[in-house]
Formats: sequence, structure tokens, C-alpha cells
Amino acid sequence: MSDGRYSLAELNATLAGGLIPAVPVTFDREHRFHERAHEAYVSFMSSQPIAGVAVWAHTGRGLLLDDDTAQLVMRQWRQAVAKPLIAGVGARSKDANPQAATTATLAMASRAADYGADALLVYPPSWLRHHEQRDSLIVAHHEQLSKLGLPLVLFYLYEAAGGVRYTKTILDELLSLPNVIGLKMATLDSVMTYQDVVSHIQSCHPSRLLITGEDRFLGYSLRRGANAALIGMGAVCSDLQAELIEAHFAGKAERFLELSDQVDRLAEVLFIDPMEGYIGRILYALARLGVISADAANDPWGPALSAPELENIDALLNTLNVQV
Repeated sequence: MSDGRYSLAELNATLAGGLIPAVPVTFDREHRFHERAHEAYVSFMSSQPIAGVAVWAHTGRGLLLDDDTAQLVMRQWRQAVAKPLIAGVGARSKDANPQAATTATLAMASRAADYGADALLVYPPSWLRHHEQRDSLIVAHHEQLSKLGLPLVLFYLYEAAGGVRYTKTILDELLSLPNVIGLKMATLDSVMTYQDVVSHIQSCHPSRLLITGEDRFLGYSLRRGANAALIGMGAVCSDLQAELIEAHFAGKAERFLELSDQVDRLAEVLFIDPMEGYIGRILYALARLGVISADAANDPWGPALSAPELENIDALLNTLNVQV
């Protein structure tokens, strides 16, 4: 497998201080891939102030796309964006045995490299959550991925969303593997977990990139130590969030606080129960802003969105006065 276009140091320098949106995929009302709308979205995002793009992540339904659609999605991004592409990789079957799941993940990683990915975001191995050899198998799973040559972003995801709670011992072993650039944290509503893991990484692994995936407390997660942001919310109103991150690292406190309040309000209409609806809400917001057509704002795997949800998104976007 190719080692990609970036060394670990180059990738770290490129992503640090930046926004990496986890991007959705457009589908029509019959749940067919809406290629024209996707091209329009990719073209729009290529002009946004982003440090990279995360494809095949949960926001992009990476484990649910058929192979042809997944390839087309990746190739469109690769052709349009001259910035790092980070591809989510994992096993589609939650019932797979460890060997089969790792084999499937390796195959997905190989396809990602062939299609132009620069790094891999490793889905948590949820099939190991209750395994009696859980810890050693988690490390072995990541060891095999590390041998492929592409930089790895580890993923600490809250368990209700399919994640696995990593102990400090596991984190130490994973963060010590070759080709690991850092860790994405997505705890949703567990600030304590976020604080504890961040403190451990800052103390024991200061060279690793700490990437926030905390849409609901983005501003705080930056203040608490995150070096970059890889979030689904970044797929819409990217300029607002990129400016928030820039204001934080530039020490522009007043502007940071102003933007943090605005971004929090955005998160509070996108990331609500049922949480699986956030992808459909993001697509609706993109259509509402005219980035994609309304007939392409469909998530085949998400719940139906209620009228009050859509009205709240409309009202918030009007309040933000977002321009495209």
C-alpha cells in the first residue's frame, strides 16, 4: 500500500489548528445516490476554510454505503480537494468475529488508499466491547492497520453510538503504535471523560494530535486542549466554525466567545434526540442554504425529521444570517 502524500509530521502540521468536516452523502427521495448534488456540495466545500475532509465517517454513512457509491464519493472529493482526505474504516457487521471484522477493516482501508485517502480514521471495534480478550484484541486490531502505512487517527467514541471505552493502558499502547497521528474524542455529553482523556494525553503523549469531535461543546473542547476539530457539524456553516478555531488559537477572546455562542446554538438544533437524525438535519440545513437541492437532502438510514425540528433549523439559520 502507498504511504500517501503526507508524512506524520506533515499531516500533523497541516491539520493542527484546523477544521476537518465529516461530510455527508446526498441521496434522493428514493434513496439513490444524488451524484449531481454531491458534486455541487464537493465544489462548494472545496472553497471553504477547511484543513481537510473526513469521508466515510459516520456522518457520511461510511459503513453503510455500497462499494460503487463509496468509490465515487471518495474519487469526487479526491479530484476536487487538494487537502488531506481522512477515510473512516471499519467492519460493517456488528456480529462479526474478531478475525473477520479485522479482515473487513483492512480491506476497507486498502480500498481507501487505492481511491486516494491520505489517512485513516479507525472506527471503534465495537464487536470487541464484551469480548473476554477485549484489550489485547483492540490493540492487535490497530496494530494490523498501522502496518498498512497510512497515518491513523484513533477514535474514542461514546458507547451509545457504538464506541468502546478505552482504558488508559489501551490508550497508551494505541498511541505508541507507528503511524498513529492522534486521537479523535467524541463523548457527546460526558465532559468528565473528555477532561480525563485529554489530561492523560497532554501528560503522556504530548506529540499526538488531540482532535475534538465534540459538536455540542466545541468551544470548550478547544479551550480544554484540542488541537483540531473533526466534526459532522463542520459539514455546514464551515466558515463560522473555522473562524471560531482560528480565534481560539490567535487569542482573540472576545470574538471566540461570540462565535462559540453561535456555534453552540447551531449544535443545539442539529445534535438532539434522536441523535441519528443529525445527518438528515445537516442535509436539510445545506438545502436550506442553497448548497444542495432540496430533493438531495435525504438520509436513507436516519429517522424522519419532524416539522418543529426543521422550523428550529430555519430559525437558527435566519438568526445566524449565514451567507453562501
